Amino acid sequence: MIYQTADEWRAADRKRVLFFGMSGLGKTHVSHILRKHGDWFHYSVDYRIGTRYMGELIVDNAKREAMKVPFLRDLLMSDSIYIGSNMTFENLNPVSTYLGKPGSPAKGGLPFAEYTHRQDQFRRAEIAALFDTAHFIDRSQDLYGYPHFVCDTGGSICEWVNPDNPDDPILADLAAHTLMIWIEGSEAHTADLIRRFDKAPKPMAYQPAFLARVWTEYLTENACTENQVDPDAFIRWTYSQALAHRQPRYAAMAARWGLTIKAEDIALIATAADFETLVAARLEERMRG
Repeated sequence: MIYQTADEWRAADRKRVLFFGMSGLGKTHVSHILRKHGDWFHYSVDYRIGTRYMGELIVDNAKREAMKVPFLRDLLMSDSIYIGSNMTFENLNPVSTYLGKPGSPAKGGLPFAEYTHRQDQFRRAEIAALFDTAHFIDRSQDLYGYPHFVCDTGGSICEWVNPDNPDDPILADLAAHTLMIWIEGSEAHTADLIRRFDKAPKPMAYQPAFLARVWTEYLTENACTENQVDPDAFIRWTYSQALAHRQPRYAAMAARWGLTIKAEDIALIATAADFETLVAARLEERMRG
């Protein structure tokens, strides 16, 4: 870790941290708090994915749908209207909408082959955005004068790394430039995430082997074909399995590459000073044991 002790952390003129863990446990919330206090640059991996790496794909998909409507097609073909993606840190829906859900076209589903193709596009985009972290650390100081830096990653970071490999290229690069912090949820948090997801299921990115397994299992257990799958039912069924799949991977990342901070402690943070004190305390605990 780039800060081995609490004293090193407190004395650092340029504090650099990276949050990872399941979406909905406070990564973006605490990043906003740090940014609000003026001297922390907030780098959102998901925002980078949606603007730099998948922006054209997202807009082209919207245009493809618009071209199916004669009225809109005529306007597009005559350059009379413009279709764009209104991506913000708070609104990343264009990315999840593009990822889509597999299943029945009549219910808004994608063919499984197209769905896995988009999953692979996202995988490559997220890896590229993660490798951009070091560039944005330098850019945030050289261009804007920010002394401190926070990287807010997506929940799927654990799908593309091998936390048990000391030479994993993604984790080695991130750990060389940031203090990696896992925001760990409790069983109660997990239950709440599942309830929230059940009410409003959203597309996610999955490790290819995991996705292939759960897709086959779903078709078998429900005795259905691809075109009979209810897209929302499938991703609801998959979500709790995805949480269980990711939890040990996050834990292994934290054990080898960084710190663990519980989500309930993150929820108590109100200022940048609160955060800096909490990290110092966790570093002291790690040194003791």
